[in-house]
Amino acid sequence: MSSRKAGQVVKKRVFIGLLLASLFLLTAVVFFAWWFFTQQTLYLNRLFLVILMALAFILFVLLAIGLLALIWSLWSLKEVPPLENMMRGVTKLLFPVALWLGKWLGVAEEKIKNSYIQVSNQLVKTQIKTKAYQRIMILAPHCLQWVQCPHKITIRVENCKRCGQCVIMDLLALAEETGTCLKVVTGGTLARKMIKEYRPDAVVAIACERDLVSGMQDVDGLPIIGIVNERPEGPCANTKVDLRKVREAIGELQT
Repeated sequence: MSSRKAGQVVKKRVFIGLLLASLFLLTAVVFFAWWFFTQQTLYLNRLFLVILMALAFILFVLLAIGLLALIWSLWSLKEVPPLENMMRGVTKLLFPVALWLGKWLGVAEEKIKNSYIQVSNQLVKTQIKTKAYQRIMILAPHCLQWVQCPHKITIRVENCKRCGQCVIMDLLALAEETGTCLKVVTGGTLARKMIKEYRPDAVVAIACERDLVSGMQDVDGLPIIGIVNERPEGPCANTKVDLRKVREAIGELQT
């Protein structure tokens, strides 16, 4: 995985475009199945064709409505409460297809996932405009910690001696200033455990694209703003994060 430079932003339209392409691809598959079965003469085949086309039409309509609502919400910066579940369902259902299609078209997997994160963040920010969350958790990966640090902070982040060798000291100061809870985790299992124990109203998650996408899809219904870490020395070692983005995310959730 290549390192992510500060200020490098992947456009949301990458993921939206792949979602649209995925919908058209699924439609083409259904029409091919329809064409195939029309070449058959057996009654059971024709009955199966009718059922298949009816189900495919219903699925296509639902996916199209959800996708159009998603695009409209992103464009207008307004929420669509009656269709929120459908919008989440569309992104979750079509994401594997979009990922496969993007890789087939030569789009880097990291770029697709980064675009997905931007779309998810925008939806969360749109849906929380009228809310203010009290219990906010900052979930940070252990790779932000200086690799030679002898202190274990994944159980108690307060064990950090604030020597300034890594960004954990700054995250602790930010958490204290904003009244949020900072937890440092080693992976998805520990992250889910921390969320279950603390029961936050919202989460600001820092991680690489892969871990952020996995976490966002695992934790359903909880507002999560994802911030991609910076990896000047490669993945999983002495990574960094833009503190300005963390502060802005907390501010979005608290106002």
